[in-house]
Amino acid sequence: MERATRQRSAIKDALQTAGRPLLAQEVLELAGNTVPNLGIATVYRNLKAMVEDGALRLVVLPGENPRFELGNHGHHHHFQCKHCQKVFDIHSCPSDLAMLAPKGFKVEDHDLTLYGRCKDC
Repeated sequence: MERATRQRSAIKDALQTAGRPLLAQEVLELAGNTVPNLGIATVYRNLKAMVEDGALRLVVLPGENPRFELGNHGHHHHFQCKHCQKVFDIHSCPSDLAMLAPKGFKVEDHDLTLYGRCKDC
């Protein structure tokens, strides 16, 4: 387990405040308000370490740079605004996805991303 640092605390606070998955650059901008002179290399190094220790999770959407979210979320899905590209959490899950699988197949996991326009756009 890594020791707590100002940088790591600022990164975690940035993700909590945003309340949605963030790109590394977004983390830098938000966390930089708390820790002046915070660099992108420091952000990436801390994001990587925080993913490895389970404090953060990666959110990977096809064709996109990875985003990061707090690791304490339960099962959930995502919505990406096609206008501003921001990604938001969806805290519900459609039921009985197994019926979508071909006959005889067993669904063991799933990932769902909705696309559209967010309320601000």
